[in-house]
Amino acid sequence: MANIPLEDSYTDIIGKAQRGLSIGDEDLAKRAGISAADLASLKSGQLNEAAARKVAAVLNLGPDTLVELAKKAWYPAPQEVVGLACFNTPYDDMTVNSYLVFDSKTKEGAAFDTGATCAGMVEYAAQNKIKIVLILLTHTHIDHIVDLEKLKAATGATAHVGEKEKFPKAEAFAAGQTFKVGNLKIETRQTSGHARGGITYVVSGLDRKLAIVGDAIFAASMGGGMISYAEALGTNRKEIFSLPDDTIICSGHGPLTTVGEQKKHNPFYPEFQK
Repeated sequence: MANIPLEDSYTDIIGKAQRGLSIGDEDLAKRAGISAADLASLKSGQLNEAAARKVAAVLNLGPDTLVELAKKAWYPAPQEVVGLACFNTPYDDMTVNSYLVFDSKTKEGAAFDTGATCAGMVEYAAQNKIKIVLILLTHTHIDHIVDLEKLKAATGATAHVGEKEKFPKAEAFAAGQTFKVGNLKIETRQTSGHARGGITYVVSGLDRKLAIVGDAIFAASMGGGMISYAEALGTNRKEIFSLPDDTIICSGHGPLTTVGEQKKHNPFYPEFQK
């Protein structure tokens, strides 16, 4: 998944924080002590570093990391682990990720979301003689489940989803349930806020721990708080940032990253950057 662009620009991050905190442009400019014209320019993509730092302070964003993104000065280090295959597929004007995690010894695997098409995943599994025995959904926004019926038909596997998503095409489970695939252990943690019943799947048994997070966290950003911005921030802190720093984060959009990288480079979590 090298060279996939970051999902969000610094202007996207400002917009997500504004919407999450219900702060309009006029109020934001006033509280930041900048002119409306300066804010409009900043949000259009014209970096004024002083203005960006003032806006970040009002929006509880990390000023250094926001400016870093605006300058395009950071990109996550490449991540690779045996037992993880990543698929990035175009969907409308964006791309979306899905993942196959498998035990190299037993050749059993779990699919996480479907992407815009599951064809690449199904082909990879066939070529590598991997039997997909589980389909685990991070949440049910359409770009993550659009090819679910084809994936179920191709694999014969049952799909599972967090119970708060209330999705009839998959079996519901309560956060905290554990799945097993070969010698791999898959723990489930609720990371809601972007989605009502969003789930992060924590996979142990490979050389590195994985967190398949859906849209809870992106490299240097996070999914918008469509259900609750405060809940999204809080569940991410509790369930993702508590994992070991070398945990690989597999996001629904954008490149792979790690917990440690996000502590250093994600503007939504400035407390780790002090």
